Amino acid sequence: MRLNTTARRTRYLQIGVPAAVIGSLTGSMAIVPAAADAAPVHAHVPAVPALRVIPASVPTTYVVQPGDTISAIAERHGLRTADVLAWNSLTWRSVIYPGQTLSLAGASAPASAAPTSQSHVVVSGDTVYGIAQKYGTSVDAVLAANGLTRASLIYPGQSLAISGAAAPAAVTAAADSPTPVTAPGAQTHSVVAGDTLFGIAQKYGTSTASLYAWNALTAESIIYPGQSIVVSAPPVQAGGQLSAALDAEQAANAALIIAIGRQLGVSDRGLAIALATAMVESGLRNVDHGDRDSLGLFQQRPSTGWGAAEQILDPDRSTRAFFGGQSDPNGQITRGLLDIPGWESMPFTAAAQAVQISAYPDKYGQWETQAYQWLAQHG
Repeated sequence: MRLNTTARRTRYLQIGVPAAVIGSLTGSMAIVPAAADAAPVHAHVPAVPALRVIPASVPTTYVVQPGDTISAIAERHGLRTADVLAWNSLTWRSVIYPGQTLSLAGASAPASAAPTSQSHVVVSGDTVYGIAQKYGTSVDAVLAANGLTRASLIYPGQSLAISGAAAPAAVTAAADSPTPVTAPGAQTHSVVAGDTLFGIAQKYGTSTASLYAWNALTAESIIYPGQSIVVSAPPVQAGGQLSAALDAEQAANAALIIAIGRQLGVSDRGLAIALATAMVESGLRNVDHGDRDSLGLFQQRPSTGWGAAEQILDPDRSTRAFFGGQSDPNGQITRGLLDIPGWESMPFTAAAQAVQISAYPDKYGQWETQAYQWLAQHG
């Protein structure tokens, strides 16, 4: 019995509204590399150079239109995505909708050339992740170029527009879903093929709800072989504060963060914020993996302007990028703590969140008390 292919494709094309700011640890779309034996076939459309025209003056507000995304709105007006998110109290997981009024306060960026474009015809076995890797761009860029979200489906024969740039030139955001912190005494499980969160919960005598909470996951999250899942609660102090003794590797990274901060003239409050942020994002370890392309101590992303992978994996450089200011190795591309107006008077977790733009901002404040103790021990 033949399937009605036309009807099926029409149904798939309806997926992807409302527009969303992408930012979950994993969405319902599998963004894992295509199988090695898959033989993608793609069609190229000749690249046509085009100029990106930035308005002479940026309006103070913008009314969202169907198909809009935050990154596209920011790029259209020469702004940084992180700034637009911050001005509107949004995160990378926030959903915007037609008719919504967004604030565009701030100065516009210099005009720059837009990337050339081409297209890719989806074949069996393709994933958005694999397509993005093939063309040297990012998952977010492919989704934005085609009006898709992480919940959208792609199908063989579908033509996807491919941006020639890896990501908008001026975007700043670290991993919106932090790498789970493995505090001493917290047990972990390494995911193997065939594992499910329900099965893992059953194995360790816990609940899927607890796994979601300990690992910043949701019911739509995808787990993958080799992923480390926290399966027991980390120790908690009174007042909801987390506590952990640092091992040699973590202590060395803490000392490095403190030393660089002192060199840059950062206050003790700023140093504590940096320590807490690194603990939430990477467990104070210089990891070579994370959500999507997030890397390093602060889970910074090459695709959002934080530098090349090897630069982000340099703890010294990534720490300086987190602090930002006049010595920021990324210049004006990303925004560090010292670039946040009034950060010293912000609540602890709000200051960290202003840099990281995480979907889980409350996690930073849970390490505030401990961060000051680490500062005293390793400063």
